[in-house]
Amino acid sequence: MRLLVMIQKELLELVRSLKLIWVPLVFLLLGIMQPVSNYYMPVILEQAGNLPEGAVIDIPLPSAPSVMAGTLSQFGTMGLLVLVLVFMGTVSTERNSGAASLILVKPVTITSFILSKWLAMLILAWGSLALGYAGAWYYTELLIGSVPPMQIITSFLVYGLWITVVMSFTLLFSTLLRSPAGAAFSSLGLAALITLLASLLPKQAGWSPGALGGFASKLAANIEYGTADFGWSLVSSIIVIAAALIAAIGVLRASPAID
Repeated sequence: MRLLVMIQKELLELVRSLKLIWVPLVFLLLGIMQPVSNYYMPVILEQAGNLPEGAVIDIPLPSAPSVMAGTLSQFGTMGLLVLVLVFMGTVSTERNSGAASLILVKPVTITSFILSKWLAMLILAWGSLALGYAGAWYYTELLIGSVPPMQIITSFLVYGLWITVVMSFTLLFSTLLRSPAGAAFSSLGLAALITLLASLLPKQAGWSPGALGGFASKLAANIEYGTADFGWSLVSSIIVIAAALIAAIGVLRASPAID
């Protein structure tokens, strides 16, 4: 019951700050932009001017699965940046203002405090991803072509797991660091690092959580992928998420945020 009350508190704060409205709208805009921009790219280039007279623009229309894969790339840059910036002060701000001390002196455990923030983060992150990806799918079907529902669902779930990993990083660094900007920089830096390692060293780091974005794009585009590495990537992601939560709880318990 205490956990549910704390989750309601976090969601109420998201509503009052309008984050529960504008963050999903940002993801919806990012999702719609991908198929629309691909479809109208020749018109955009033609209207941009500076082309020789009589020039003909002939850009082949990409396949529908590749457009959905490109949408995930949009979420992996601008989408993750928005989410990390929104939640970079989720713990540190309350510690700095003294709100955490007022909450934790009441019959609220540190575990409930951390889990409520994590679950509220996931509700907003997964909801925004679902809305944006659904918008991209709709306009892709409307303008370019069809994509099998199973490809959409599996790629959505895998990419949602990657977002969960990054949100867990953000929560951990927001607990470790008093600076929200430092938490955002550390979270994005760590996410970029493990993604880069998985991309540059697929044999050595293809099993890490950083490979999830690539796997999600391959699932959306219906491209073959390494089943063994994919399975280990899922397992390692769950372990990393659990470790980040346990570490955040341990850090808060060691210096109980009531200072």
